[in-house]
Amino acid sequence: MAKKPTAHSYTDSLAFDRLMLLITTLVRYPGVGCPVPDAASPAPSAHPPGKGKTQTATPKQHHDALQAVRVRLQAVAQSQGIQLPADYPAVPTLRKDLETLRRYGILDQRMYRWGYYLGTGAMSHEEFQVAFSALASQARDQGDPHVRQIHAILSQRLRGLDLELNGELFYPVRQHLNRPIGYTDPQEMMVLGTNRDSLFHQLDRVEQAISQGQALELSRSINPYNKSQIGPIQVYPLQLVYHDIAWYLIYEHCDTGHLEIERLERFKSHCKLLTDEGRGLQIQRKRLQTAHKLLESGWGLFLGSLEEQQAELQGRLKLEAVKVRFFEPVVTFILEGTRRHDRQRLRPGPKDSSSGQPQYVDYEVKLPPRSLNEFSRWVHRFAHAAKVLAPAALVAKHREDARKLNQLYR
Repeated sequence: MAKKPTAHSYTDSLAFDRLMLLITTLVRYPGVGCPVPDAASPAPSAHPPGKGKTQTATPKQHHDALQAVRVRLQAVAQSQGIQLPADYPAVPTLRKDLETLRRYGILDQRMYRWGYYLGTGAMSHEEFQVAFSALASQARDQGDPHVRQIHAILSQRLRGLDLELNGELFYPVRQHLNRPIGYTDPQEMMVLGTNRDSLFHQLDRVEQAISQGQALELSRSINPYNKSQIGPIQVYPLQLVYHDIAWYLIYEHCDTGHLEIERLERFKSHCKLLTDEGRGLQIQRKRLQTAHKLLESGWGLFLGSLEEQQAELQGRLKLEAVKVRFFEPVVTFILEGTRRHDRQRLRPGPKDSSSGQPQYVDYEVKLPPRSLNEFSRWVHRFAHAAKVLAPAALVAKHREDARKLNQLYR
């Protein structure tokens, strides 16, 4: 005898409409229910779904996430031309619907403290368009091979949406124009017949080691600044960064804790995992924060020797007071850079009577000694309109550089 069908809780058309409207609401307004209002979801926040308690948005104001979801759902119903009864649905009913979505894996079995969203759909159309533009630029201009693959896959999946938006989604509203001066994509190298034995062939392994805090043995093939530092090194990779013309790796030496930054193509493809067990992201973050503290304090990417790093981080390193006077026609360019460095000071000179513009501007900044060479290279961009005034060693260096340049043109 055939088993009698069991009535489903959503066989009623109104209940089914409610469930579909809830899913539509979560798709259209990712983050709905968040206690902190934003442009995408003015409705405030998510207490842990499935719990009947209100959440606190501020010390004096209680916030009911499901009430915010309810308001959005009613607006979606109206936009879809679906008539709901007055004051429908009730918050307890929505709570049951959310449990249904969890049971079928549409929502995860976890708390949504900062608003509800489906799967990885945590962005609105406008937010995604900005993110996709950045992704496209990183794939195209920074030559990130992994991002290129993701961008290609997404471009194929979203072609229909781009057509619907009349090409607006794929239009590069924002773009980075800094481009690497070397090959970065192994597939591109293979097609062009320009294969290079570099760490770009091992990016997946490097990224996994970064996220798990694993130690690697890498092999440096080139070091323009110190030819003795070539060969295998054992490090904890911390972060891949793009700067100006190339991709770099921030890493920490396993034996000494010395932090360094090196261009990826200066490493061979040799990448040996030293231990399966990682040291955890807490230590990784702490060491990465230290590296960025050194970057912010200095100028450029050179982080100094181990001894210099230790003295600088302990506050025992004396900073150099650097002063450069810039003349026309670069005064305006220098004055535009109001945030080149946290410790900088710009002092415009007296104004020219005819143009009304400063005759010169003094650029002052305090830097660790390790950064003077990279600062010097920056000043050389304006060599014909820049005079170093301090410190004495940097003055002598630029004077000697000028003498050598003059000899080249004799």
